[in-house]
Amino acid sequence: MPAEPAARGELVLVGTPIGNLGDLSPRAREVLTSADLICCEDTRRTRALLSAMGIPAGGAGGDRLLSLHDHNEAARVERVRACVAGGGTVVVVSDAGTPGISDPGSLLVAALAAAGETVSVVPGPTSVIGALVVSGLPTDRFCVEGFLPRKGPERRARLAALLADERTTVVLEAPGRLAATLADLAGLEPDRPVVMVRELTKVHEEIWRGTLADGAATFAARAVRGEVVLVIGGADPPAPASAAEVDEAVRARLARSPGEGPRQIADSLAPGLGVGRRQVYEAALRLRDQAGAP
Repeated sequence: MPAEPAARGELVLVGTPIGNLGDLSPRAREVLTSADLICCEDTRRTRALLSAMGIPAGGAGGDRLLSLHDHNEAARVERVRACVAGGGTVVVVSDAGTPGISDPGSLLVAALAAAGETVSVVPGPTSVIGALVVSGLPTDRFCVEGFLPRKGPERRARLAALLADERTTVVLEAPGRLAATLADLAGLEPDRPVVMVRELTKVHEEIWRGTLADGAATFAARAVRGEVVLVIGGADPPAPASAAEVDEAVRARLARSPGEGPRQIADSLAPGLGVGRRQVYEAALRLRDQAGAP
């Protein structure tokens, strides 16, 4: 008889509660119970979660918990890969929420995916999406900024880029730096809407809405605790170019590329000018004729 193919293992990212233990899904419980190895940001916190859920931390081979954090993730890749290649199931969890989003896990996923191993996810709680959907700000286009640089030119550049973005932006922030971040942002765009979401799903959950100027004034005089997420409204789209600005852009394009046709010019310039392609096309025809182009 032909030999049966070797069993394939998998790496599974599992979302865990960000506060309310009732948010741990039945499927997450099942995977955590059966996993051969559980990679976790802080073994103490994960052990406490497993204990609260009645899930044993040990297995046939002993303790199943393996620390995985920013300083050792690269060093864990080979052990995890070997376990998965040997048919084992390795679970990755963070201290709270979904691993890989401003938490360890993404490097491990990239390495195992590149090695051809199976990587899957058990979706669960995440403060990023929770704060975004409860904010009331647009959700059709958004970006996750994660944690901002603490100081220096890099911080200033990142804040300016954040406020120039037309998408809603989600920022993770430490409570002790909340006031400073709001003050820095308010110094650039005081009237921009912002929502501060704190301790989401927990007993002391708080959702504060206002402008950056209001937030800077409110939290300058208030100490906060717990996990904080800021959701910041996007920049207004730029005003469409005037007819004179369209003509100027088309003239410059014709000077650089005299053989380019009106349709190509329209396709290239219209999006950046914020006007319709027909307007740019007609301007290109007119200005080309004025210049005596064939």
